[in-house]
Amino acid sequence: MSRNSCLTKNERVEKAVVVKALSVSYGDNLALDKVSLSIEEGEYLGIIGPNGGGKTTLLKAILGLVKPCAGEVLVYGKQPGSAGKLLGYVPQVTSLDKGFPITVLQVVLTGRLASGLSFFHKYSRLDKEQAEFMLERVGISGLKDRLISELSGGEFQRMLIARALATEPKALLLDEPTASVDAASREQIFSLLRELNKTMAIVLVTHDLLAISSHVKSLACINEHLVYHGGAEINQNIVEKLYGCPVDLIAHGVPHRVLKEHGEGC
Repeated sequence: MSRNSCLTKNERVEKAVVVKALSVSYGDNLALDKVSLSIEEGEYLGIIGPNGGGKTTLLKAILGLVKPCAGEVLVYGKQPGSAGKLLGYVPQVTSLDKGFPITVLQVVLTGRLASGLSFFHKYSRLDKEQAEFMLERVGISGLKDRLISELSGGEFQRMLIARALATEPKALLLDEPTASVDAASREQIFSLLRELNKTMAIVLVTHDLLAISSHVKSLACINEHLVYHGGAEINQNIVEKLYGCPVDLIAHGVPHRVLKEHGEGC
């Protein structure tokens, strides 16, 4: 973080998340270069871009999991590391061990753990009530005693969302939540996120532009740089700039509103 803040007073107190001139590198590899964007309270933002383009890195910077080499991030006016339970996070399924012998309820309860507490911490009655309430909220309360290895892809994702919600966050960040689920489960997850967005900001990272185009309120297109940040309808020039080559979009029957009508300007 820069010591001399480049954020205005209004940006510090009125936005859910503010990212200003953010650069992040892994060794000699630059992942993000001078990215600036803001996320409003109640926003539903889709972040798209190619694999390796910096989407997950941006989420991790907002969460305080990676340290920027330049720029600044604020979460509800606070530094990411001190934002506490303001953010709920749903990581990529590929980073998790589905074979671990733990029940659905036990996983959701881990969302109630304070920093530094042991995994074998004794949960309070309130913790258990909150975990069960969140399982009901995401529609899988009947699976609370099931081992996670027995869950379908969609059920597993909803369990992870319940865990993120157990902290009662003001905003929910999700990394590829529909990457390993079938079409029916994908629509269930989007329906759930639409309902959650009534009470919190949603930030959804994906590489699937068509899958989210009819669900989110706005898009951020990232490929190391911020290529576009605005409404959910974008044009062919933006898509080609994002991926660095001509792109044909085929919907396969999925309703979408990605590209502007032919003849409209950039």
